[in-house]
Amino acid sequence: MRKMNKKDKNLRGPVSTLIGFTVLLCILSFILNRIGFQGYQTIISNGVLTDTVVKVKNIASVSGIRFIAGDVVTNLKNFEPLALLIISLIGIGIVEKSGFFNILFKPLRRVKFGIIIYFTIFLSLLSTVFGEYSYVFLIPFIGVLYKVLDRNPLLGIIISYLSLTLGFATGIVLNYNDYSLGLLTQTAARVDVDPDFIYTLTSALYIKLVAFIGISFLLYATITRFLLPKFPLKAKVEEIEYHDSKKAFLCALFSGFVAILFVVYMILDIHLPGAGILLDKNETFYIAKLFGEHAPFKEGIVIIISTILMICGFIYGKVSGNIKNSSEYSLGLSKDFENVGLLFVLFFFTAELFAILEWTNIGVVVASNLISFLSKLQFSGILLILAMFVVIVLMSILIPSTQAKWQIASPVIVPLFMRANIAPNFTQFVFQVADSVGKVFSPIFVYFIMMIAFLQKYNTDERKQITIGGVLKIMLPTILLISLCWILFICLWFLIGFPIGTGTYIAL
Repeated sequence: MRKMNKKDKNLRGPVSTLIGFTVLLCILSFILNRIGFQGYQTIISNGVLTDTVVKVKNIASVSGIRFIAGDVVTNLKNFEPLALLIISLIGIGIVEKSGFFNILFKPLRRVKFGIIIYFTIFLSLLSTVFGEYSYVFLIPFIGVLYKVLDRNPLLGIIISYLSLTLGFATGIVLNYNDYSLGLLTQTAARVDVDPDFIYTLTSALYIKLVAFIGISFLLYATITRFLLPKFPLKAKVEEIEYHDSKKAFLCALFSGFVAILFVVYMILDIHLPGAGILLDKNETFYIAKLFGEHAPFKEGIVIIISTILMICGFIYGKVSGNIKNSSEYSLGLSKDFENVGLLFVLFFFTAELFAILEWTNIGVVVASNLISFLSKLQFSGILLILAMFVVIVLMSILIPSTQAKWQIASPVIVPLFMRANIAPNFTQFVFQVADSVGKVFSPIFVYFIMMIAFLQKYNTDERKQITIGGVLKIMLPTILLISLCWILFICLWFLIGFPIGTGTYIAL
């Protein structure tokens, strides 16, 4: 990252940038409200498509000022990523403090760096099974991992973020994201075109598997070509001496294995005492029982993983002598909170920015107009797919949430594509790809902001300032190339007409 003078730093720091976005959003809400900017959002109500008028609200109005002044604490309190990240940092911190990570990953120090990079990409793609929860564990974990391996944590964090976000539409394991989006797809297909349509979880299995393999190698090629030269492979990090103990390591592994077995037993859908207590028994499909909106496992996945890490960290630290008493254990729980003060500041301003964006309806109005524009185009085939891709990418800049976007888009896009003889399953896959590309471009995506904070945590060069624009600029070549490859992949699959899943084809 280029050197910046002090004036540059003040103007382009991440906090200043977020404040600037917020001020710009307030000004836009005033202007758009005055000119009467509005949109027509199509929703499904009682099995019927209904258009509702959505208007931009002025945040500078009396009600807007009351919202800003009265809901500051509430907005931060309801900001879920902050709570999840705090829990994950507790677990990762104690495992690092105990020295367990040091002995666990010590053999990887002899492995070629190219293999470490591919491992990071593969692990990131695989962890998408947990949806956006994967960000709160993987990004801090990769930072610690690269630090333990004496590699540059900044590089590892950016690789992990790019892989997670650009590969969010892939998967060799089915996840709840596919299921929840599939329910919306099924509803949209039934309401206006085919009342008998059924979405199945394996309906896009083949295309996702091929995409998983392809994107992993493409990410490796582009990252090594464009990203590696911009960072030193090693960085100055704090050197800590740990007592390595094989006995402690085996004890920690055994305790972790037992804890994992205990969790697995609690998510088994079998009729045995205590089995399945973390499942939502009101759901029909297992994936919904596991990751449903009210599933205890989904709600508690972060604390479950953190608890397992705390157990492993405590046992290894105690047996090895790296943690001598309860006071050191307590301090170890806060180990990974070092140098993350910026994170809490950024999350505060991000929470307020999102709250204002939601209150003003700017994102929804812009999105509904984009969807309306798409529906009026007389396109079919590849032109229609490309047009939808661009629209979803643009929507993602203001509405990073995958679920929120598909709720707005699916009632119009799914029937539109079905009338163009394109299957809803393929339409949903295209949406998921465009969503992942759009989010990686969005400077207000909450996990992008989180990445910025962790980059600052490990930044040891005071001459190089971490900025939102600077990080986007560094990632841009990789983002553009992978985005182009995604588009070519979708178009090629469409032209060849391969089945996209079990019993599912592109055409109806």
